Amino acid sequence: MSDLPGQTTGSTGAPPGQEPGYPQPQQPAAYGGTGPSGPRSGFWRRFAAVFIDSIILGIVQGILTAALSDSVAVAYILSTLIGWGYYTYFEGGPRGQTVGKMALSIRVIDLATGSPIGYGRGFIRQLVKIVSGAVFLLGYLWMLWDREKQTWHDKAAGSVVVPVSAYPVQ
Repeated sequence: MSDLPGQTTGSTGAPPGQEPGYPQPQQPAAYGGTGPSGPRSGFWRRFAAVFIDSIILGIVQGILTAALSDSVAVAYILSTLIGWGYYTYFEGGPRGQTVGKMALSIRVIDLATGSPIGYGRGFIRQLVKIVSGAVFLLGYLWMLWDREKQTWHDKAAGSVVVPVSAYPVQ
C-alpha cells in the first residue's frame, strides 16, 4: 500500500521499479547530465573544448597562410586536412581527447563498450560534423534534448562525450 492515491508499492514498501534487484535511477551530476548508461559532458564544457581546439588550429592556419601567401587556397586545403587529422587522431586515439578536451577533462568513448572509438570512427565523426553544422548547427544542438547527450556526429560514430572523472583514461 501507499500513502499516495493511485500509487502502489511492492512487497518491500518501495515504489515499483525501486525495489532491491532493480536498477536505481541515476542522480544528475554537477558537471553535466546523466544518460541511461552514465554521466555525460554538458554543452558548455564541450563548447569550451572546441573553442580551445579552434584557437590551436587557427594558429596553425595563420602560419600556413603566412608561409603560403602566394596560394591561399593551398593553405586553406592544408589547414582543413590538418584539422581533420587532428580531431581524428586525438579523438580516435586511446585517450579520446583533443587538447581542448584534456583541458576540460572530457573525452570521447564508445557508447556501447566505454572503450576508445578508434581512428576509423574518429574520421566518421569528423565527416558527419559537416552535416551537424550544415543545418543551422542543429546537429550540434541536438545534444541539448537527446537522452544520451549525443550530437549527430556522436550518433554516426556510436560515441559519447563523458567526464574523465567518471570514465578515467586508462
